[in-house]
Amino acid sequence: MSTDTNDTTDADASNDAEDSDGSNGHCSTPDSDGEVAEDIAIVAFERKLDTAEDIVEGIGDRYDSIDILEYHGDVFEEFWGEYDCFIGLMASGIAMRKTAHLLDDKWDDPAICVVDEELTWAIPITGGHHGANQVADDLASMGAVPAMTTASEAADKQGVEKQAKALDAHVVNGDSTVATNLAVLDDELGPIERLDGPKAVLVDDDVTVLKRNKADGVVLGTGSVAGADVEQFHAAWEQALAEVDCEREDVEFVATGTRKADEAGMLAAAEEWGLGVVAFEKETLEEFEGPTPSRSKELIGWPGIAEASAIAAGREHDLLAEKTRYDEAVTVAIGR
Repeated sequence: MSTDTNDTTDADASNDAEDSDGSNGHCSTPDSDGEVAEDIAIVAFERKLDTAEDIVEGIGDRYDSIDILEYHGDVFEEFWGEYDCFIGLMASGIAMRKTAHLLDDKWDDPAICVVDEELTWAIPITGGHHGANQVADDLASMGAVPAMTTASEAADKQGVEKQAKALDAHVVNGDSTVATNLAVLDDELGPIERLDGPKAVLVDDDVTVLKRNKADGVVLGTGSVAGADVEQFHAAWEQALAEVDCEREDVEFVATGTRKADEAGMLAAAEEWGLGVVAFEKETLEEFEGPTPSRSKELIGWPGIAEASAIAAGREHDLLAEKTRYDEAVTVAIGR
């Protein structure tokens, strides 16, 4: 049962141990942050080019570029390294045999996802956390069933690479994700800790270091009443951004509290905008309590989530805009 207060949160008072042989343990580009594929190539036999065109029409607007390459024996080798992910419109065995000798480093190799001509199954073969799972999810919008075998997805948990994407960050020391993703599976990792600099950090192989991709940008600290819908979240975010002369492209991610982390409308709204959602524990939010009084603290013991999460998540731990409640349903504060 929700309790209506001033803040709407207030309002509702391995690689999964995938083998890393040959990995040099670094992330060469921000595109390796997990689940990110921007430049796609569909490899298809001549008789399947019409289906390839259908895929471009269906999901092409989700990527920076999407090309169609007609299959020949050396097509993968010819274009290896030019795309973030290959969609193989072919049997998985063909894609595996034609790319096995090219695979070197999971942090640098392009991801591969195969799909059958009827768009029944979308199967990530390599690079699940580096674009293939993302593409399989996108193909699901066309009716394909994503067949993901990475352990965190199978266990319905958020691996380190996916957490990096949510923070618009990338993994610096790739080898470490073997240990940290195993910790995710065992519920032992805990929340990502933030370290403000200037500082030098010495870590072991079981500590994953994430680095932000952007030098600037804003964070949408968000709370809501229970059951707020997608349109209410989108409208609130758009109004909040407009009030500070920002646009959707300026947003790094959505921040909230763990007690709101499963709010279906917020999660769906963030996904439609291509944003990750980061949920902070109560103890973290208490460290970054916002300036606006909130009744939720006296009613349920939580600080106002919108402001506290925006401050906690922001690079400068500072607010660009204090919380505003929209449509009596969603509260938004903007962090720098």
